[in-house]
Amino acid sequence: MKTAPIVSRVWSFCTTLRDDGVGYGDYLEQLTYLIFLKMADEYARPPYGRDVGIPEGYGWTSLTARRGAELEAHYVALLRRLGEQRGMLGQIFTKAQNKITDPAKLFRLIDMVDGTDWVVLGADVKGDIYEGLLERNAEDTKSGAGQYFTPRALIRAMVSCVRPEAGRTIADPACGTGGFFLAAHEFLTDPHNYALDRDQKAFLKHATFRGNEIVAGTRRLCLMNMFLHGIGEMTGETAVSPADALISPPPETFDYVLANPPFGKKSSMSFTNAEGEQETDDLTYNRQDFWATTSNKQLNFVQHIRTMLKTTGRAAVVVPDNVLFEGGAGETVRRKLLHTTDLHTILRLPTGIFYAQGVKANVIFFDNRSASPDPQTSKVWYYDYRTNVHHTLKQKPLTYSHLEDFIACYNPSNRHIRQETWSEETPDGRWRAYLREELLQRDKASLDLFWMKDASMTDLDNLPEPDVLAAEIVENLHSALTSFQAIDENLGTAVGHDPVSNSGFTRPG
Repeated sequence: MKTAPIVSRVWSFCTTLRDDGVGYGDYLEQLTYLIFLKMADEYARPPYGRDVGIPEGYGWTSLTARRGAELEAHYVALLRRLGEQRGMLGQIFTKAQNKITDPAKLFRLIDMVDGTDWVVLGADVKGDIYEGLLERNAEDTKSGAGQYFTPRALIRAMVSCVRPEAGRTIADPACGTGGFFLAAHEFLTDPHNYALDRDQKAFLKHATFRGNEIVAGTRRLCLMNMFLHGIGEMTGETAVSPADALISPPPETFDYVLANPPFGKKSSMSFTNAEGEQETDDLTYNRQDFWATTSNKQLNFVQHIRTMLKTTGRAAVVVPDNVLFEGGAGETVRRKLLHTTDLHTILRLPTGIFYAQGVKANVIFFDNRSASPDPQTSKVWYYDYRTNVHHTLKQKPLTYSHLEDFIACYNPSNRHIRQETWSEETPDGRWRAYLREELLQRDKASLDLFWMKDASMTDLDNLPEPDVLAAEIVENLHSALTSFQAIDENLGTAVGHDPVSNSGFTRPG
């Protein structure tokens, strides 16, 4: 079956709707509802004959048989009714709303989806269409969807280093649109890596992946993305929970955790005050299994991920710079990681690779260990891919090839055999090891380390291109503004001052 015309139709209709003010995110949601419903209809027919749980009168043909205002009214009722169902069906349609108010365009979209047999379409084709839409949606910075989309090149590199094995479990406590699950699935189904038998294929489809995503719309996209790639079933329970992963200890442990927890330092919760107005407050998780109590959600995720691992489990986690140097709870967490786990590798990432502006991030790789009084980390290997590295989302996006040298240095086939590329004679080598004792002697046990000289500070001839430089300036300003806002909020809280309205207020009690 030729897939190019299908891809063309999907994209062209998205452009048509954008002219009416329907963004990629809204289009993606409507497409999710309709493709899922069309696939349910296909599975209910021969040769499958499955009971897919669609209530009578709310199936696919109930849409194709209507036009105009009647279609629009029925579509709204259908979304509400399906959102009341159990399992994946209910999760896909949770809080679903119609964003296409023109009945004629809604019918055209339904007709477009109806013209394709989605079940027989290859998982790679369906997945590629959907992943493409997710990336376009992430690029729409006004929507804020970029915070749920980790660069796929970085995810692939992390999976290549961890090299998950068939028959093992993989988790992500903040799974966004499911990027880590899909990359791991691709790795496990690659015949160059494994030749899966029937039982291993069944385990991969039904039991390998577990995740959490508290945002209903993002969870919907994740479930659909996984389903289109051949993970999970249309009926039954889903692999992604809507629960806040940080609330309580994990009900089970896993072989691997691959994650990029949400950016931002503080956890917060929304509540309604006595006047009926929405407010937010810092959320501190009182977990007996945590090393430190803090409202810093990044530190909480690092602690939680450690509890998610089996005693032989392995983790690769994207964290912002503050996790590497912050004092207080941050120091406690770092010292505990160095003692109770094998924190063996840190990849320092450049700016300009995330859709969220001003992000300075790293990937920490650590292996869990059984309880022991002896320190489990002997040395930490650093790869500095930030100094003298310049990326932008448009002109010079991060690709997998940019990280191939790091993967080679990491040596996934046997990470215990490594060779530094840094030395006194080669001070610009990006790969260097530090002993645990050296790191513990640093102020606050800081892991925030650089050793290479920044060429832009010493060699004007090596300055990046103007557009790259401008992008870096914007990101640095955005990062500084975020820091100032955090300071202002802390000061406002300390003196009973509201930083938003710039007025005083009185706290209850």
